[in-house]
Amino acid sequence: MKHVLSVLVENKPGVLSRVTGLISRRGFNIESLSVGPTEDDTKSRVTAVVNADDVAYEQITKQLHKLISVHKITDLTDEGAIERELVLYKVKATPERRNEIIQIADVFRARVVDVGRNSLTIEATGDEAKLQGLEDLMRAYGIRETVRTGKIAMSRSSKE
Repeated sequence: MKHVLSVLVENKPGVLSRVTGLISRRGFNIESLSVGPTEDDTKSRVTAVVNADDVAYEQITKQLHKLISVHKITDLTDEGAIERELVLYKVKATPERRNEIIQIADVFRARVVDVGRNSLTIEATGDEAKLQGLEDLMRAYGIRETVRTGKIAMSRSSKE
């Protein structure tokens, strides 16, 4: 089962390495990883998506709690959390097909961020399903390159 793990850690060198090392040493692949500072400059938030059964996941979280640099661990898997990713698609786009591609991007609330002689670069944000839907449609035109961030997530305000 995929687990979305939000870990509040100290904003210091080497902390990310210790967190990811702990997970990978136990034989689990991190499918998605995003790290960034929080509203408090002394802390960072690590959002990781890990594929593990419940027993193994519990073991991972118990081990993470033992790290001094870890302040809080939140499992956002079953919380109905807000989840987003950012993706850039460079799509083959002859002048005759550009309007079609731009219309599809508009439907997905994506935007064109670069125009080349024979390509368009499209930026989109959203959940995994939305981005996969856009990618499926863009494949018909020919995707030259894809760059995707890791998932970021936070609990909804109604959970406070």
